[in-house]
Amino acid sequence: MAKRGGFSGGIPGNMNNLMKQAQRMQRQMEEGQKELETKEFSAKAGGGVVEVVVTGKKEIVKVTLSEEAVDPEDIETLQDLIMAAANEALRQAEEANNELMGKMAGGLGGLGGGLPF
Repeated sequence: MAKRGGFSGGIPGNMNNLMKQAQRMQRQMEEGQKELETKEFSAKAGGGVVEVVVTGKKEIVKVTLSEEAVDPEDIETLQDLIMAAANEALRQAEEANNELMGKMAGGLGGLGGGLPF
């Protein structure tokens, strides 16, 4: 009786290569994520009177305020400057993350154009 399906229970050559490429890409993605998490992104607001530094993990690690930014009569402006600097630093971290993901997604084309079914 002839076997159907074209292979006898093992992984066909193309599928084996596909799995190896996927595993390699996963390792590269993990390495890229670890590298990104160690990077810091900073942004300033108010002409540099407020600076916020975040990590690639999107955690604020430093807030620097110059003396001229601190006006007890105008706390709202200081709050707005801190928020603006923090949001810009977080946007930079997100952009770097999206760039990493885009590079990895671009590498998916090397997997043979998709799944073979």
